[in-house]
Amino acid sequence: MGFTLEGPVLEGALVRLEPLAHRHAAGLAEAAEEERGTYGFTWVPRADEVPAYLDAQLARAATGRLAPYAQIAVATGRVVGATSFWEPRSWLSEDRLDAVEVGFTWLSGSAQGTGVNAEAKLLLFRHAFEVWGVSRVDLKTDARNARSRAAIERVGARFEGVLRNWSRSWAPGEDGRLRDSAIFSITAAEWPRCRERLEKRVAGYPRG
Repeated sequence: MGFTLEGPVLEGALVRLEPLAHRHAAGLAEAAEEERGTYGFTWVPRADEVPAYLDAQLARAATGRLAPYAQIAVATGRVVGATSFWEPRSWLSEDRLDAVEVGFTWLSGSAQGTGVNAEAKLLLFRHAFEVWGVSRVDLKTDARNARSRAAIERVGARFEGVLRNWSRSWAPGEDGRLRDSAIFSITAAEWPRCRERLEKRVAGYPRG
């Protein structure tokens, strides 16, 4: 049957990742309507699209191939975005998770640059490597999205290359088109050093 993704609550000093639920709708709608200037290549729902967005993510979660989260700022208790585990892959045994992607990530304008993204990645990576025992975590983004690519590299992922026409484009005005995807990864062998760097980085951000 394969590995079923089920993400528990993951708690840090800056951000708490809660399994996505309809109770997060109002907070997501508010977060999504903040400054949207950084969403050029990332689809983020408008406030009136949040109910359909939640239905779609929870339907994916029901298949066992997505574990979606709401990102909650610890200091304020406000919803500041979303993220997910995605695309579980089991190569050696159906009951073992060998690789997983972290994706479907977005943050409100006010949460960007605050350490929330760095700590969310630390929490997700740590769970994947140290609880599930994966050999690899993937991240990908539109190859044109320099901001996203830089953010992925800052959390310690290694650039592997660009896969052409790899997935649908989320850029405005590109419905029905495919995009080139920049692929990044962290392997189990790289994780200890990546974890140390991320912990130091997160510790440098102010609390509260």
